[in-house]
Amino acid sequence: MAKENTVYGSIHIAPAAVASIAYYATLESYGVVGLAPRNLVEGLAHSLANEPSRGVSVTYDGDLLDIEVNIIVEYGTRVQSVANSVANTVRFHVEKALGLKVNSVNVHVAGLRVSDPD
Repeated sequence: MAKENTVYGSIHIAPAAVASIAYYATLESYGVVGLAPRNLVEGLAHSLANEPSRGVSVTYDGDLLDIEVNIIVEYGTRVQSVANSVANTVRFHVEKALGLKVNSVNVHVAGLRVSDPD
């Protein structure tokens, strides 16, 4: 948990808050059609709890953040470009919203999805 001390007290930022920001930033990226859970247990837990951090995990390394995102990419888009775009977008939004340094953003492509041609 990130902690910052101010004149008025201390501020604690939970990993779930960071994951929420990363989740919505990922969905904004071009070519991303959704996020995927890392495993079956995580998928069941997030579907029952209806949390907006599905497919995102956040770990703290001191004051640095490490973020992992599991995405599903639109078929026909360039996978490497989409992954780079997601990493840059997540890094920008988290650093802008929280003022914390992001150490790494790892993007895992969990699958491809074909959209309806209609």
